[in-house]
Amino acid sequence: MTTRELTYVKAFNEGMHQMMASDPDVFLIGEDVAGYGGVFHMFDGLLTEFGDRRVKDTPIAEQAIIGLGVGAAARGLRPVCDLMFMDFIGVAMDQIFNQAAKMKYMFGGAVSVPLTITTAGGGGMSAAAQHSQSLEAWLAHIPGLKVAMPASPYDAKGLIVGAIRDDNPTIVVLNKKMLGVKGLVPEELYGIPMGVANVVREGTDVTIVAIARMVVEATKAAKELEAEGISVEVIDPRTVQPLDTDTIVTSVKKTHRALIVHEAVEFGGIGAEISSQIQESAFDYLDAPVARLAAPFSPVPYAPILENAYMPDAARIAAKVRALVERS
Repeated sequence: MTTRELTYVKAFNEGMHQMMASDPDVFLIGEDVAGYGGVFHMFDGLLTEFGDRRVKDTPIAEQAIIGLGVGAAARGLRPVCDLMFMDFIGVAMDQIFNQAAKMKYMFGGAVSVPLTITTAGGGGMSAAAQHSQSLEAWLAHIPGLKVAMPASPYDAKGLIVGAIRDDNPTIVVLNKKMLGVKGLVPEELYGIPMGVANVVREGTDVTIVAIARMVVEATKAAKELEAEGISVEVIDPRTVQPLDTDTIVTSVKKTHRALIVHEAVEFGGIGAEISSQIQESAFDYLDAPVARLAAPFSPVPYAPILENAYMPDAARIAAKVRALVERS
């Protein structure tokens, strides 16, 4: 494939353009997705290229946006419904977890719901407590939903393509602080299937399972620790539902230590589930208890100095790894 450097948001945008060009059943609805191109401009150019029949602005009505998407998907189309901020998912939860997630099951497989919901999560932009949350654990707990969290420009394109192609309701959570991050992205259309993790960096001493932007911070920490003689393997699950447990367990069996990092609050977070699966599948291989690093049990602060203290970063990840190695 021919690759060149794109930003995270441009890679996502290219995936949308290519999928809409390749499949006339794909259409986009949401608040400000047409004329403005989305709150973070991830849908720029779609209205011009595909017209207002396939790219529609909606009222501020999240229930209606997802309700329309569920109905259209059940009738054979492939809608992409944008909810701007992940925090707004709560407004449409009935449509998401009682309708989209359950319809295929309740109709005995006779109805599929190839619905893609796009949204933006995570902190680091001083967007305050109602616009900075990471709520993936809510969604991953619901049978019938798939949840993708791209951590690179390559994955931003590949996972939106994979989500639109999937015949199940899938939520793609972009990370707001990563929108300008650059990386190599193929020009050609490609998709990443749900449930396939990425071994970002190989190592032998500790496995870090990092979610979304924490992959970037974990990779920084791994480079710092390498200079100290500690070899860190970094695993990006890419999707938290389905979760590629096999790749994670295989890594832990090699390194004998595990740390899970996410920016959602620690209590009840996806890290607890990953930790439990490691304990169940690789307990005899562990030289130390599985460790977690996540946000404290608090709303996300607005003030930058407090938000920086709230979110895990490379320095805290490195410190946690050192403690894990010393303990074993």
